[in-house]
Amino acid sequence: MHKIVPSLWYDTEAKEAVNFYVSLFDDSEITWSTVVEDTPSGDSEQFGFKLAGLDFVAISAGPFFKLNPSISLMVFCDTVEEMDALWERLIDGGFALMELDKYPFSERFGWVQDRFWLTWQLMYDTNASEMRQKIYPALMYINEQYGHAEEAINHYLDVFKHSEMLEIYRNPAGLPTEKEGTVMFSKQLYEDVAFVISENSVAHNFNFNEAFSFIVYCDTQEEIDYYWEKLTAVPESEVCGWLKDKFGVSWQIVPRELDEMMLTKDAEAKKRVVAAFLEMKKLDIAALREAFKG
Repeated sequence: MHKIVPSLWYDTEAKEAVNFYVSLFDDSEITWSTVVEDTPSGDSEQFGFKLAGLDFVAISAGPFFKLNPSISLMVFCDTVEEMDALWERLIDGGFALMELDKYPFSERFGWVQDRFWLTWQLMYDTNASEMRQKIYPALMYINEQYGHAEEAINHYLDVFKHSEMLEIYRNPAGLPTEKEGTVMFSKQLYEDVAFVISENSVAHNFNFNEAFSFIVYCDTQEEIDYYWEKLTAVPESEVCGWLKDKFGVSWQIVPRELDEMMLTKDAEAKKRVVAAFLEMKKLDIAALREAFKG
């Protein structure tokens, strides 16, 4: 499991969505599943899965948050045939945000929202097979966050100790809508996952929300304390290991061993752990271990 893992929130359709997504790419599979009972959302079905080698988590936890294009998945394809086939699968029951076509920045590109509301940017690149990842989480800074993308990039480079700026392209002067120097496109490596970050001046009726968050897996309480202190900026969002940073992006700061606790066959131990973390904001490893042991 990667250190940083994208997490997708669904109402009831996580299982259907995950099965669809793993059918799209090579090196993809469901790695685990469990049901967490008696949460504020009722019984929550959860899945771990890989897409093209990248770890993900998905949950069915009620109709509280909806995926939107502020965070999407960018997929690099090295053949037109692969790209067109993937587009046809994704647009079935969904719709195009940007039609599959030639654009000034790409010979072939398309942006599609699938039937589960997750959005995908498909990019043709003959060097795709040589890239670090096939799929990149892509964050778009918009509305009140427009103009803050580079600040966010540098903040995350500071927070995550094993990080690297891979590339950045800024908007030139003279564009009709974008401010000079704002981030047109960038790639960064945070720990073991590469991200794409950009920003856009057009007014949108959506923002970052909890439907697309990022889990940071920690091995010690010291790590949990560190990431919590560095990232949290919205006190009212702090619940069960979740927080929001100053840019509105949601993170889950989680001990790795919590997954093992949730996958136990000991139903009573699992219930005790769930009851314990539902009372927490920042997660306490020692208290979770105590609850697990009973």
